Amino acid sequence: MPSTRANGITIEYDTFGAKSASPLLLVMGLGAQMIAWDERLCSLLADRGHYVVRYDNRDTGLSSKIEGVDSMGVAEAMAAAAEQKPLRSAYLLKDMAADGMGLLDAIGVDRAHIVGASMGGMIVQEMVINFPRRILTMTSIMSTTGGPGLPQAKPEAMAALTRPAATTREEAIEGAVASTKVVGSPGYPADEAKVRDRAARAYDRQFYPAGFARQLVAVLASGSRREGLSSVKTPTLVIHGAADPLVPVEGGKDTAASIAGSELLLFEGMGHDLPEALWPEFVGAISRHTSRVAAPK
Repeated sequence: MPSTRANGITIEYDTFGAKSASPLLLVMGLGAQMIAWDERLCSLLADRGHYVVRYDNRDTGLSSKIEGVDSMGVAEAMAAAAEQKPLRSAYLLKDMAADGMGLLDAIGVDRAHIVGASMGGMIVQEMVINFPRRILTMTSIMSTTGGPGLPQAKPEAMAALTRPAATTREEAIEGAVASTKVVGSPGYPADEAKVRDRAARAYDRQFYPAGFARQLVAVLASGSRREGLSSVKTPTLVIHGAADPLVPVEGGKDTAASIAGSELLLFEGMGHDLPEALWPEFVGAISRHTSRVAAPK
């Protein structure tokens, strides 16, 4: 997989499909490497006429680690956020959005369709707020505006998210299995063997819990995007699971309500993951959405 310098950091990325096809940038969520966008899913999107680009966010995978910058720990940041006090973070989601735009610059893409999952949905929201000219369409999956008053994660889901970092490969794998049982889709149970394999590949590629912590603090410090989204004109698709225990479905509904003319697509039985059984639905919906706005030649 290639890497490039963008926005002052090194970004590891990968592509699928012809570069002459319609550009589609995939942005993954909290602590997740780009390989969480399954190669088969990326290929399905490429088969629908997209030049698919996936990448490791900063502090994840093989992209730059943002070390030596003052930032609160997770517990301190969560306490400060609960009391609406200022937070110290190494960076914000808008900086992560600028990383993605820098990557597009580096690979010669001026405008692209963008798709983000979970924290990646928050990042693509920042992209469309701060770089509207660069965005053809946006798809926000199982994400939220971060607006005040929205329902929070269920206690068991938050506990799974913030459990102590694994200290061994086996702990990391078992932790992924346990977390999937809590936040995954009850209507589309995950294949445990595949969960174990994905967790093992992610651990072997790069295990970096410090980055997960800094990203979580960045989410907390970035606040609400409602006001910024209210002026967005970019065609928007919002996808969410009705059974999501980590980012409740109200977050998706609020995202759609904040952007005039957006489309909301809800899936019963879907939790906080991308179940393989729904890939045809996701690919079809995203491709129909992107086809409404032609990429410039």
